[in-house]
Amino acid sequence: MATVRPPAVSGLFYPASAAELRSAVEGYLRQAPARNGSPAPKAVIAPHAGYVYSGPIAGSAFQTFAGAATVNAIERVVLLGPSHFVPFRGLALPGHESFGTPLGAVKLQGEGARAALRLPQVRIIPEAHVREHSLEVELPFLQVLLESFELVPLVVGEAEPDEVAEVLDHLWGGPETLIVVSSDLSHYLTSDAARRADRATADAILSLRGPLDPRQACGAAPINGLLKAALAKGLTAQLLDLRNSADTAGDPTRVVGYGAFAFHAPG
Repeated sequence: MATVRPPAVSGLFYPASAAELRSAVEGYLRQAPARNGSPAPKAVIAPHAGYVYSGPIAGSAFQTFAGAATVNAIERVVLLGPSHFVPFRGLALPGHESFGTPLGAVKLQGEGARAALRLPQVRIIPEAHVREHSLEVELPFLQVLLESFELVPLVVGEAEPDEVAEVLDHLWGGPETLIVVSSDLSHYLTSDAARRADRATADAILSLRGPLDPRQACGAAPINGLLKAALAKGLTAQLLDLRNSADTAGDPTRVVGYGAFAFHAPG
């Protein structure tokens, strides 16, 4: 097994040049409203399409802790996204030591991986990670924002909300742990229909009301687990951005919806 999981969509979903990639991410972060001085959220939901389509909305999610008073406390990111290519049951770790992007390699946290593997729904499935973009596209935002962090990357296959929530509970930690769920919303509706559908999905997320289904969000399985965990932990959800590909760079007759959400701890 290779120690570094190489990038699969560099030059496709985002720039292959490190300088261009950093500039693009910094630009998306600058476009989002600044929220300096507030505590970092415990969790965010961010989209995972090509940056030309979803980059501005992802910037809205990650900007919530760009200037947060507690951002320096973040040492570990638990990153969950859906499987687009490999069907499997449960949640999958990659079996690598780090994830690579043009900005460098992000080390996987062995302690977090071992904690997750104690649960029967978590396995090491390298093939689930080989082509998967849902985790990879979030990493450059994290690399630009955080000076140093370790990663627990979980691709979510067919999994019940309770199963995902149990994994999150095992990895919840304190202010040193950030949870990122990667998901787009509706797929291939007209722009007007997508706005209506995505607004209903956003309302369900804001009320911590699941379960969503894959027609509402391709990352429904990890979102449903986060909603269940957030409800149990007393978190509140905040809508940061809700747009679709017609608002950024796409055809209005066949769009993909994107939402950015933050989840805040009580107080």
